[in-house]
Amino acid sequence: MTVAWVLGSTGLLGSALCRVLRSHDTPLFSPTQRLQWEHEAELGTQLATAVQEFSHRVREEESWEIYWAAGVGTFSSAPSDLVLETQTLALLLRSIEMRSELATRSGAVAFASSAGAIYAGSRDEVINEYTEPAPTTAYAHEKLKQEELVKSFALNKLQMRALLARISTIYGPGQATGKQQGLLAHIARCTVRNEPIQIYVPYDTIRDYIAVDDAAAVMVESLRSTNAQDGVRTKIVASERPTTIAEIVSVFKRVSRRAPKVVTSANKLSSLYSRRVQFRSSVMPESSPLSKTSLLIGIAQVMAAERAAFARGPY
Repeated sequence: MTVAWVLGSTGLLGSALCRVLRSHDTPLFSPTQRLQWEHEAELGTQLATAVQEFSHRVREEESWEIYWAAGVGTFSSAPSDLVLETQTLALLLRSIEMRSELATRSGAVAFASSAGAIYAGSRDEVINEYTEPAPTTAYAHEKLKQEELVKSFALNKLQMRALLARISTIYGPGQATGKQQGLLAHIARCTVRNEPIQIYVPYDTIRDYIAVDDAAAVMVESLRSTNAQDGVRTKIVASERPTTIAEIVSVFKRVSRRAPKVVTSANKLSSLYSRRVQFRSSVMPESSPLSKTSLLIGIAQVMAAERAAFARGPY
């Protein structure tokens, strides 16, 4: 039996991971006290207490898994805004090391990172796990630091496994409104409200969009396919189907049966985004989804969720 803890369980990816784990009948751990990510002074104590609670839960289990899907950083985040994320991750790993109930049992950590950020400056036609990282933002540099923390942690433990999941652009119903990201959610909200849609990259910009439930399923399967001999694996999680912004707008037009009011312009972040991004995983390709959820179905689901939210009233 394996018990799993998803950090960031209320977010888009975290909630999807919880759904996938429940479908596998995996018991989920939830801390007694909700972690206050925005309060640095309290977070350290809360996290240490949560790890202690998790270790007590694991005592009766054969193994444990931790999925890191937390964090509030985006492409536009300032370096100072990202430091707390890295400090919190480091504290989590140190707290695990201090608990013998965890350190002496088979354990695994899956860390969700951003493929789009890490390879933003790459000139490769098709990007895979052997492509050299090419970060262009403080956010991407910080993600690489966080990956190194997880990698070092796992390699120092005999029974430890780790997955560094570099995920392409995820989307799905219920994406947070506070973050300055999520093009598909942004288009859906504006379309439902009949508002103009600001897009800051050209129509021929290529991205890889993967439904969040598909991404979560790949993360779980890939982590569980990694054994102690593998130690740490880096895997690109993507639909592997490149899509232009023009194609996205066309699908929204088909789903909503009206043309979205798109306004294109440039801003200070436009130059940070690569015009052409294509991913193809070479690591454990058998676990890649090959876009189980089509973009048409996925966008229809996002639109349905936004219509329901709009009907309920203001957020």
